[in-house]
Amino acid sequence: MKLKIALLQLMPEGSLKDNMEKGIAACKEASERGADIALFPEMWSNGYDIPKSLNVLKGMAIAADSEFVNAFQKLAKELKMAIGITYLEQHEPFPRNTISLFDRNGNLVYCYAKVHTCDFGEEARLDPGDEFFVGDLETKSGCIKVGSMICYDREFPESARILMLKGAELLLVPNACPMEINRLSQLRGRAYENMLAIATCNYPANQPDCNGHSTLFDGVAYLPELPDSRDTCVFEAGEEEGIFMVELDVDMLREYREQEVHGNAYRRPQKYGILLEETVEEPFVRKDARR
Repeated sequence: MKLKIALLQLMPEGSLKDNMEKGIAACKEASERGADIALFPEMWSNGYDIPKSLNVLKGMAIAADSEFVNAFQKLAKELKMAIGITYLEQHEPFPRNTISLFDRNGNLVYCYAKVHTCDFGEEARLDPGDEFFVGDLETKSGCIKVGSMICYDREFPESARILMLKGAELLLVPNACPMEINRLSQLRGRAYENMLAIATCNYPANQPDCNGHSTLFDGVAYLPELPDSRDTCVFEAGEEEGIFMVELDVDMLREYREQEVHGNAYRRPQKYGILLEETVEEPFVRKDARR
């Protein structure tokens, strides 16, 4: 199975209505170009805008069953294309940073809220999510097990590890930050150590504190016909705005996962008890950290 993913590296338009219209047009173009999945950058509903005023922030938040989200659910069914739509979600006491993934029939696969909010910055005004989800995603090309991380989630190896342990073959990662060499290396590492694919969609360089470089890492580090390891980066966009079509060889990934040594093949979880301890010692103590 070859899966085509559209990375919608787009500039937001400034209003919920304009972002909805631009997003719908982008999904239609992606469908015409043969996409199985369309993925938006982080918090597309408002262009990742987190105002200081709590009243303004809450006024920008929308429900998971709002007209905005429902429009993309209907569009997924109409286009027979899976869509990962991102938005500032209404939630109490504070809004959340969320992705809803709809399959080709418009069915909700999961609604995931960002677990690792950036509590040292503006995301301290958002509620973190509670759980990582994996679901069976029906596409035109076939079914694949999919989960999501959102931006800063990427910086914690536990995020991708949990999703792999729950069966994920592909991670869809909305993003809104500079994707420089070290963050790209994180994605490469997560794909390598978990033997899964990671598709990341960022905002283009004209968006503040963003620089494009949306990527697809396929997680396949070794092939029998190659004498050395291969680059798992299948695609890396430039900084400009665009709809970037990438192809994931799912059959190759599945065959690789059946025979290689990473992922869950040789783990020793009985030795990892310290990972569940909540004590934080210096130099990692932060007054603003939420536990």
